Amino acid sequence: MLQLLILNALLAVQPISNSSPSLAETKPDAKHTTLTLPNLPSDHLIRYLNTFPTLKQQLPTNATTRTESRACWGHERNCSAEARFQTPHCPGDHTGWVPSKKEQVETFYYQADFGYIQQQLSELKPQCMPKYLSDSSLECTRYLRFCRGRNLLIDLRDVAKRKERIRYHMDVLSPGQILGHCELNRTRLNAEMDHIGSALQSWGPELRNFDVLPHPVLASGACDLVVDAPTFIMKIDATYNMYHHFCDFFNLYASLFVNQSHPAAFNTDVQILIWETYPYDSPFRDTFKAFSQRPVWTLSDVQGKRVCFRNVVLPLLPRMIFGLFYNTPIIQGCSNSGLFRAFSEFILHRLQIPYNPPLAQRKLRITYLSRRTRYRQVLNEEALLDHLDANEDYVVQLVSYERLSFTDQLAITRNTDILIGMHGAGLTHLLFLPNWACIFELYNCEDPNCYKDLARLRGVHYVTWEEPDLVYPQDEGHHPEGGAHAKFTNYRFDPNEFGRLVAQAAKQVRSHKDFPQTMTLHDEL
Repeated sequence: MLQLLILNALLAVQPISNSSPSLAETKPDAKHTTLTLPNLPSDHLIRYLNTFPTLKQQLPTNATTRTESRACWGHERNCSAEARFQTPHCPGDHTGWVPSKKEQVETFYYQADFGYIQQQLSELKPQCMPKYLSDSSLECTRYLRFCRGRNLLIDLRDVAKRKERIRYHMDVLSPGQILGHCELNRTRLNAEMDHIGSALQSWGPELRNFDVLPHPVLASGACDLVVDAPTFIMKIDATYNMYHHFCDFFNLYASLFVNQSHPAAFNTDVQILIWETYPYDSPFRDTFKAFSQRPVWTLSDVQGKRVCFRNVVLPLLPRMIFGLFYNTPIIQGCSNSGLFRAFSEFILHRLQIPYNPPLAQRKLRITYLSRRTRYRQVLNEEALLDHLDANEDYVVQLVSYERLSFTDQLAITRNTDILIGMHGAGLTHLLFLPNWACIFELYNCEDPNCYKDLARLRGVHYVTWEEPDLVYPQDEGHHPEGGAHAKFTNYRFDPNEFGRLVAQAAKQVRSHKDFPQTMTLHDEL
């Protein structure tokens, strides 16, 4: 009912699309006003409006949700556990980890859910303070994992002189090549430099070069280029590996909440600047369209210039110590992060990935990911699929995702009940499965926690091979740098055991509270 009220209210106030920066107009109470709402799923939009009560009051008078909804994300200080986007699921034993079940839930919440955002917000401290509105500013969280600034100058003239291309470099800037006109607390800034062991852990390698400009940046005459659009400068991980690149996208999404001090926080009229000189290319590049309607820049687009940013964000990074997604420490016995679910829904909504309800007669849609790589191929793939095809309760499709566009891949994943595949980055698709779905990592190749933990974070059921005597490697595996390694060979699997595990996954899917228990004629139509 709450979603219907919101949708009815917004018939006169349409969210702006990703592709158009134009504003949507409405006439509440016969007065002309202009109201801009971000393109968000309805559950998200409700919470967005509650975050900005002044904006909420501009809704038409038929928007009764202005007073009825207390829904919140979970990072807000006044957000009750009942109103959170989602509550972690912690059926496992807490003994040996924390003293009580309540502490187990809260530990997970602050490790991997909106509690992590709350911690980042509580850590934000000014590093360089303005005196006047035209001055610069810089504030950061602990260890410089997230920062945002205003009216900052970054001198990139030396980048054009470098012979080697820049990627994962910690020496892009030299002292005095990032500047602001503000009161710098250098002692405080230097105290946050503990996590600069690598480029993707902290913004310390760049901000250790921060210095003060004696005149306001925009009036100094030192700007070769002024970027008016809010800019997210990103240091990114491996762009051709879905697991690692989605560390980037997930942390960018999380950073929107840390930066959510203005109603424009979810707008797409922002600039993405990748902190390297290699041309940006990735099979997952379309994901950036969920965040920005502008072409992605790299340092090559601005090198040789002193670039002044009116508003700049240095978002959470992909390989932070005790970070999000990669290196996330997860307490035992818990799953279902609302932050991960929100990310999934946000991407699917922004990229307009179609949704189809489950099949009639509660048949299960099984997607089998076939590898076309040199290693981790399933040598008796056909026999395994024949075993599934014999079951009338399954509708099975074999796909090779590398042959499809990323949005086409997502369209399959979103409408899959059981996703099956060998250990590999393609299993990152589990992020975009329905809530009731199951991921079956056919064989984890002696890396047992990677996708098991990711499934826990997303909140989908996880199954993997259980009987070592019923899996048959082609050989011991040969790592390129020498020695045996389970990831560098191919495998055969016992079809009957395979069928048993799929049946186990099917039972979990059908028993999930979100999976339709009955299918009516209306549902089928």
